[in-house]
Amino acid sequence: MPIFMDRHDVSEAVTAEDIALLHQADLKIQSHFGCRALTYWFDENRKTAFCLIEAPDRNCIHKMHNKAHGQVPNSIIAVDAGIVESFLGRIEDPEKSQNTALNIINDPAFRTIMIIRLNRFPFKQNQVHLPAPLLKNHRNAILKLLPSFDGNLVKQSETDFLISFKSVSNAVHAASQIRSLFTKTNKLSKYKFGLKIALNAGVPVTEKKLIFESTIQLAERMCSALRGEIILASQVRDLYNGENPKSLSENEAVYCLTQKDEDFLNSLVDYMDANGDNTDLSVNDLSKATGYSKPQLYRKMILLTGKSPNAFINEYRLNKALQMLKRNEKNISEIAFQTGFNSPSYFSKRFQERYGHLPSTHLLKQKQQLKNLHSSTDLS
Repeated sequence: MPIFMDRHDVSEAVTAEDIALLHQADLKIQSHFGCRALTYWFDENRKTAFCLIEAPDRNCIHKMHNKAHGQVPNSIIAVDAGIVESFLGRIEDPEKSQNTALNIINDPAFRTIMIIRLNRFPFKQNQVHLPAPLLKNHRNAILKLLPSFDGNLVKQSETDFLISFKSVSNAVHAASQIRSLFTKTNKLSKYKFGLKIALNAGVPVTEKKLIFESTIQLAERMCSALRGEIILASQVRDLYNGENPKSLSENEAVYCLTQKDEDFLNSLVDYMDANGDNTDLSVNDLSKATGYSKPQLYRKMILLTGKSPNAFINEYRLNKALQMLKRNEKNISEIAFQTGFNSPSYFSKRFQERYGHLPSTHLLKQKQQLKNLHSSTDLS
């Protein structure tokens, strides 16, 4: 049976005991609607509650809540139990709540989400690839570090990590420690190697369809588009400063966004996502989409991304093409046109300038890298 998570925005007067009583009311009648209320989360500060429920469909959840207490959810999304546990640490009531009559749970679902991106591709023709065993060593070092900061690994690929933290401070300290793992070693000196860490915070259910989708989307955009090795969303910075006596200071590695920066980034990338395949896309178009004049746009993009608008457009297209090549779902000509290039030959030229080899060569290298990675894994 499907599993859903719903969201309830409650009034300031609601307490953890009130939510526990509502949950008990659900449990008493759940079988009448074919539902099974698994657990819930309640955030006293943000006044939000999230229920995890096994149910035939969303309508049954609405009917159960309405019959039990009248507090219908603001929104409901379908979820995977394993993913919920990876993000939130549990899919049932915590043990410490079992000995109370109401099983009162005052446990927020608010999480700090970290995305780590390791760049193993060269930018110059004469640079060599980061060997799979060395990349594996650094991936393992990250995984070994996470328990010290109560970080939960949600998902990983060869070069990317998605990690959930209950504590904002732990997430920021973990990011700093991960960066130190890479800057202290001299084994990476001969490789063009990039490390990006983005931190954003939020709740599991919003107006989006997937769990933590809004939070992850902004973190991914921060990781892909912005300058700095560690990039913090405005909410992460503010929460960290509220939890620690010494405020977070920016430096050459750490960059903190403002809310206006985030709004600008979302407007920019939303427009590129919708129009990136337009071969006639221009700086004027970005200017109109973001509400910035051309001089303002140039200054803003240099500040945030370190790139001019034209360079950003080209970088966006090449990054999108790279992701499509990784998924191996289109041929090179299709990828060229779907990412806004006038011709496959021009696409190949720009791709080679950016990554040091042709798209066709990239596909061959990718297959060999995966083969080497699997071989090294088998030997370990």
